[in-house]
Amino acid sequence: MEKNGNNHKLRVCVATCNRADYSKLAPIMFGIKAEPQFFELDVVVLGSHLIDDYGNTYRMIEQDDFDIHTRLHTIVRGEDEAAMVESVGLALVKLPDVLNRLKPDIMIVHGDRFDALALATSAALMNIRILHIEGGEVSGTIDDSIRHAITKLAHYHVCCTRSAEQHLIAMCEDHDRILLAGCPSYDKLLSAKNKDYMSIIRVWLGEDVKTRDYIVALQHPVTTDIKHSIKMFELTLDALISFNKRTLVLFPNVDAGSKEMVRVMRKKGIEHHPNFRAVKHVPFDQFIQLVAHAGCMIGNSSCGVREVGAFGTPVINLGTRQTGRETGENVLHVRDADTQDKILHALQLQFGKQYPCSKIYGDGNAVPRILKFLKSIDLKEPLQKKFCFPPVKDNISQDIDHILETQSALAVDLGGTNLRVAIVSMKGEIVKKYTQLNPKTYEDRLELILKMCVEAASEAVNVNCRILGVGIGGGIVHQHELIHGSSFCAAELGHIVVSLDGPECLCGSQGCIEAYASGIALQREAKKLHDEDLLLVEGMSMKKEEVVSAAHLIQAAKLGNTKADSILRTAGRALGLGVVNILHTMNPSLVILSGVLASHYVNAVKDVINRQALSSVKTVDVVVSNLADPALLGAASLVLDYTTRRIY
Repeated sequence: MEKNGNNHKLRVCVATCNRADYSKLAPIMFGIKAEPQFFELDVVVLGSHLIDDYGNTYRMIEQDDFDIHTRLHTIVRGEDEAAMVESVGLALVKLPDVLNRLKPDIMIVHGDRFDALALATSAALMNIRILHIEGGEVSGTIDDSIRHAITKLAHYHVCCTRSAEQHLIAMCEDHDRILLAGCPSYDKLLSAKNKDYMSIIRVWLGEDVKTRDYIVALQHPVTTDIKHSIKMFELTLDALISFNKRTLVLFPNVDAGSKEMVRVMRKKGIEHHPNFRAVKHVPFDQFIQLVAHAGCMIGNSSCGVREVGAFGTPVINLGTRQTGRETGENVLHVRDADTQDKILHALQLQFGKQYPCSKIYGDGNAVPRILKFLKSIDLKEPLQKKFCFPPVKDNISQDIDHILETQSALAVDLGGTNLRVAIVSMKGEIVKKYTQLNPKTYEDRLELILKMCVEAASEAVNVNCRILGVGIGGGIVHQHELIHGSSFCAAELGHIVVSLDGPECLCGSQGCIEAYASGIALQREAKKLHDEDLLLVEGMSMKKEEVVSAAHLIQAAKLGNTKADSILRTAGRALGLGVVNILHTMNPSLVILSGVLASHYVNAVKDVINRQALSSVKTVDVVVSNLADPALLGAASLVLDYTTRRIY
């Protein structure tokens, strides 16, 4: 708990409404229960869990050895649209008292059911943090609207797929509060294949049934088009009767229209048909064994397009309830049907096949990621959530602090000899500059850079500058904009390799431009000459304690030292070759050399371009920058350009 700064156990309330959400929440609950040093778990049960017609599924929670803190009867019977609304209202009336007594630090809410919307609404209005499981997904019914409404109420998000994560970001949710973990049920699915499945199959389907020779059917009403979904259910049952295979039919959920679907089952005699077994509920552990070894699953349950893919079992997805869900190749869609023939044909195509196992929704490691995410939650952070809206037209109202402060960037120049950090204003003015000798090791350099940046950022407050970001490096401008690269590391031009067996570079490679032409490379060569008494010529002198530098090499070359001149020519050629590579790659209209050595290299670079570049790029202008600190200004422009533009 040291990570999140909390000085007490995180009190987590998990509220479960039905058999489907419990299959996703149970693995998380087991994980929380296994770490009592970090968490306190309170379980609230409501919704269809407590209804006999839907299997009294709260019992499986008790069988899993969880203490149920509160049972809330929240379902208003009627199984129509009005009953759903009344059920939400009843839950909203009963939940405040429970939450007042529990006082959880965070409530975990799953999915897209109307019960879950009541839970999220209550928690949000009572200032309780919400962790939403499986947000960002798309299915195609009223569930989408409910799911996205819960997303807007939730403070933290656990999603199952990369697409869902991108949807959450597009919905302006804070990326730092989104965890791509995978589906928690996959943690159990991917470890469940070796159980004694034959005994489970016999219990639910009969002694004479073989693997891959039966069907699992699970179909729910579509609340936005109840009449059509009931018609589809009738056609499905007709097709299953004609197909003449042993079939396990699960009763639908509690949504509006479910009562009519049950009437259809009874009208067709499904509960007494020799080929059918009709049940209200199958424990999840056993259900996954049944679908894993079925010849086919048919219906419109999310389980068919999500969990069943883990086993490669063929699935026939009926109607529009799961439109938009990501699916594996095991799913065949029947969007609409006027007769049983289309469904019957789908059964003939799918039954008995075996598809590759799909892991679109998880890799079996969701729960450890979720527990780590929970531990990282800092209860001291402000409760009010923030949305990451895209840039819009500036507000005409003003803030005095913004008027008085200067928008600025921290620029870092990783020179061969010196490390430099500067506070650079929006106008390109260097407000303050810090310079230190470049340490010899990578670790020391990194430590010094961080130290200098911290010092500069602290000083920025004193000089009333607002730091928008830190810029390092720089170099290529295309259509009046700096090229940033996918990870903001574009234009590492100094590490273009110009020789396969050249001198070793500080980056660990050989033959980089920096290994020939940087200040530290020239200093290295100057020291070699000095150690051999070949550096100083007439007109030069050095004090005993004076450190040999690149400046001494340049001075020696100017005074006629042929060896020093040869080193500078080699460095100029190396830089020239690097520039030629850039010309052939980018075809720029202008090359600007900057830094203290630029004026010494410009003619050598032009010469190499003239001799070795293609004729199409030979006419490029090569000039020396007249800016005092071009590297720092270029690095700053990376930040100032990116953070103040309107289109990204």
